[in-house]
Amino acid sequence: MHEKLEQTVRKHLSHAYRKPYSDHTEQAFASASAWLEQQDKPLLLDSYCGTGTSSRWLADTHPDCAVIGIDKSEARLNKLEKQPDNCLLVRADTDDFWRLALAAGWQARQHSLFYPNPWPKSEHLKRRCHGSPLFPTLIALGGQLELRTNWRIYAEEFCAALKIAGISSELKKLDAGQPVTAFERKYSEAGQNLWQVCAQLSSHPLSPL
Repeated sequence: MHEKLEQTVRKHLSHAYRKPYSDHTEQAFASASAWLEQQDKPLLLDSYCGTGTSSRWLADTHPDCAVIGIDKSEARLNKLEKQPDNCLLVRADTDDFWRLALAAGWQARQHSLFYPNPWPKSEHLKRRCHGSPLFPTLIALGGQLELRTNWRIYAEEFCAALKIAGISSELKKLDAGQPVTAFERKYSEAGQNLWQVCAQLSSHPLSPL
């Protein structure tokens, strides 16, 4: 694991992230908020959803919930031709969308991070979810958190970061018998192990606001 993981995580847990919001994400969040209010269902977040296939899977398997998939690429999101009525795909910057959601008082029943996001180079620690200034916001959004990746060290670092924040987690191999993303299918077909981290988050005192 990265030698500066604990130092980085503790720094982010104790300092607020004040980057200005992007205009397009503020607009996207306003539209998503109106949609979620109309749904009147528990919220499932699918961050870094790519083409949205995982969001559609979540919506199909949780028809009693409202699923919001978030990705920064409009081209990827446009690849999904049809989605269930309880699923909304949003083009937005995740770091802005998460903070706006927290400021609005959103609490997720479940939060999925199915995109691998390893950033394997040592100098890229702050680009990993757990090494990012947004890690406290992720925690504060609550819910059943699930991360999936093909890189075990990344998963181990994520568990270690959660532990630093006082949160227990479980790391185990993922059975990709029915892949829900193109990444899972790709790595599974290549014979690579897939890893899953699960943690139960609640409304957390370590809020960056």
